[in-house]
Amino acid sequence: CEDCGKSLIGECKLHGPLIRAKDRAIPSRARLTLPHYLTLRVLELRAGNQQILGVFAKKVIQKRTQFGPYVGQLSTKLTCYDESRLVLQVLKDGGKYFLDTPNEDCGNWMMFVRLARNQEEQTLVAYQHCGEVYFTTVKPIEPHTELKVWYAADYAKFMEASALFIKEESDVSPLPPVAKEPVDPWICSSCGSTFATFALLESHQCIHKDRV
Repeated sequence: CEDCGKSLIGECKLHGPLIRAKDRAIPSRARLTLPHYLTLRVLELRAGNQQILGVFAKKVIQKRTQFGPYVGQLSTKLTCYDESRLVLQVLKDGGKYFLDTPNEDCGNWMMFVRLARNQEEQTLVAYQHCGEVYFTTVKPIEPHTELKVWYAADYAKFMEASALFIKEESDVSPLPPVAKEPVDPWICSSCGSTFATFALLESHQCIHKDRV
């Protein structure tokens, strides 16, 4: 303590604790890559302060606007699965790899884009080009609208995923729409869990094998 001239273990009982100044928090790589006309919003706060984020437009984004490529780590096994995000795979050097994003310092802002549950809320389409994945707008996106994505037709076949359904008039409700499961889900023969794509089922079965 500089006031009493003593070297102490812990706080000085006479003059009290030091005033601690914290360093300024540095945004992650993924957050720093967010274009200036997009913003992140916290949609839900789960246990352990886990934030569920969505990407929203701050101004009008024209149809046929391309984003990407998606940045992630190539992996033969999916290590980070979020049911609200698309699972992405690419062909590289004759092999099929997952684009994995275990944390925000390994990806770009596209990792925050949530999947669309129906054609009405879909604003982006995901597709593979030259071993990379890009998102392109399928309609003009108005300010304060969330960007949501689903697979392009050919990419859906590659991912062995179902097509999005068209929202029926009877589904319209003043309450928030309830997310529906994609048609024809893939079912795990070991535990009965269902998955939107074969890639997710395949990764899930690997987990069972590891446990065995």
